[in-house]
Amino acid sequence: MPVYTDPVGGATVSPAALRTWAGLVVEAIGTPPTVAGDVAEILVAADRRGIASHGTARLPNYITLVDAGVMDPAGLPHLVRERDALALFDAENGWGHHAGRVAIDWAIGAAQSVGSAVAVVRNSNHYGIAGWYAMRAARAGLIGCAFTNSSPLVAPTRAIRPLLGTNPIAVAAPAGHWELFCLDMATSTIPRGRIEVAARRGETLPVGWAIGPDGHPATTAKDALAGALLPLGGLEETAGYKGYGLALAIDLLSGVLSGAAFGPNIVGLFSTEGKSDLGHAFWVIDPGAIAEPGEFERRLEGYLDQLTGAETVSDAPGRVLVPGEPEAEAERRADDRGIVIDERHHRSLVEIGERVGLPFPGETA
Repeated sequence: MPVYTDPVGGATVSPAALRTWAGLVVEAIGTPPTVAGDVAEILVAADRRGIASHGTARLPNYITLVDAGVMDPAGLPHLVRERDALALFDAENGWGHHAGRVAIDWAIGAAQSVGSAVAVVRNSNHYGIAGWYAMRAARAGLIGCAFTNSSPLVAPTRAIRPLLGTNPIAVAAPAGHWELFCLDMATSTIPRGRIEVAARRGETLPVGWAIGPDGHPATTAKDALAGALLPLGGLEETAGYKGYGLALAIDLLSGVLSGAAFGPNIVGLFSTEGKSDLGHAFWVIDPGAIAEPGEFERRLEGYLDQLTGAETVSDAPGRVLVPGEPEAEAERRADDRGIVIDERHHRSLVEIGERVGLPFPGETA
């Protein structure tokens, strides 16, 4: 499980102030207010949960896509086809965050009616952290699953060139006194954004995260960014083929099924060469359709009690954790003390504020 630590330097800002400012910035580049609200909410959710790679640090990337005319900030998703428990949305090349929110809400409503539902999205853009969508369902008392494909950054087992996305998967559910179970993970050993964070902070990389352009393990962010990420599990001898297969399965559900681009056919990460045309998939299950009210939540709570109460190895730093616990703790810390952003992240947001005439919180015009 990751341990989230605050970066050194930069600035500290309250989540509410950052959310308001980010929403106004997104509006300033041509986004309708209701859409901008979704974008800001999901970006700041990533920052609050310690996932800096998918938060407001991405604003410069989105603005570059809008400036280049390859993303439509005013694009609104529309329903293409639906049955009782399956729907297809077209994001109209707009914000993935808003399209994802619309799709997961459709799936939540449908699951509450028929027990289980799936919504898929095509013609979309990067949608932030997958966990936000899964947790939205979990907070409604349901099981939520969120998948998305992404730009080719991962080399399939035995390949030297990136042909697959990091293709994250998130599963969340209500868990009694544990609040939420939330698995939110990439199908690569590490997300590319984590390497970008390492580059900003001058950190070295463990062997097994990525390969350099020569195909050998990369231990510097520079080599990793010039090469390819490894699938979950790393090299073939450490079962990286499992991560490769999982990434391919996620692309099947999100890209192939929805009619979006997939695999090596997706443009590079935040590339201005053309529209992203990403695909997302959301699956929501209502446990109450097959069990008494609260039964699923009680059973999961008891299961997690058993796991977290397990005897640990002698040098363990603490008890067994529940997936999502470190992020939830980071969220509580951010809400209490503010979100800490590193120096480069802070500088990029200050520059955006200067460009659109919206000083970053704490900065003067």
